Amino acid sequence: MSANTSGASGGIAGWATDLVETLGGPGAGIAIALENLFPPLPSEIILPLTGFAVGQGALSMASALIWTTAGSVIGAFALYQIGRLFGRERMYALWERLPLVKTADLEKTERWFAKHGTKAVFFGRMVPIFRSLISVPAGLERMPLPIFLSLTALGSFLWNLALIMAGYALGAQWGLVEQYVGVLSKVVLGVAVLGLVLFIVRKVRSRKVPPVPPVPPVTASPGPREHGG
Repeated sequence: MSANTSGASGGIAGWATDLVETLGGPGAGIAIALENLFPPLPSEIILPLTGFAVGQGALSMASALIWTTAGSVIGAFALYQIGRLFGRERMYALWERLPLVKTADLEKTERWFAKHGTKAVFFGRMVPIFRSLISVPAGLERMPLPIFLSLTALGSFLWNLALIMAGYALGAQWGLVEQYVGVLSKVVLGVAVLGLVLFIVRKVRSRKVPPVPPVPPVTASPGPREHGG
């Protein structure tokens, strides 16, 4: 496989190329497992490169999909365990020490995840950055492991399939996938940062403005009694 990898995110593309060339499908799976644990390793490079390798005959499409999906599940499971071992009590103890936040906010988040957690885990696998981070609250909230693993496998399979097929179709131009998905990553990150800023601003303002005490209702005083003559 002779991909043009010299300019893609420093040595990441070359490192992934070596893994795939040396180990084939298992190498791609290892790269994706590490990408889940360390989001700075971008799947938008590793997966299209794997698709290019499929086109070059270095491995089969089935092997690429099976191993990269397995790598996604293994990496996500490790983060799930971190959240699970950290535990709800430790999270609340840490939360209470943080400025500008309230325990009620964490309770609301727990209720939201209990209601929408399955959607968050499934669709989160197809969103750059959050595809890794979503495993931690899933473990923290102790989402049933079979459900977590099933949603992770399905969502990751679809994400991997799309990027591997893109790399396969583009051939030597597989690096174009990184450019387009990289734009999506920046948009998602920008929205997250904006949401965090707005959250902090709202909290600061709510603490600066003291609550207005309720005005007691005005009751009419009884008038003088009229005595009959």
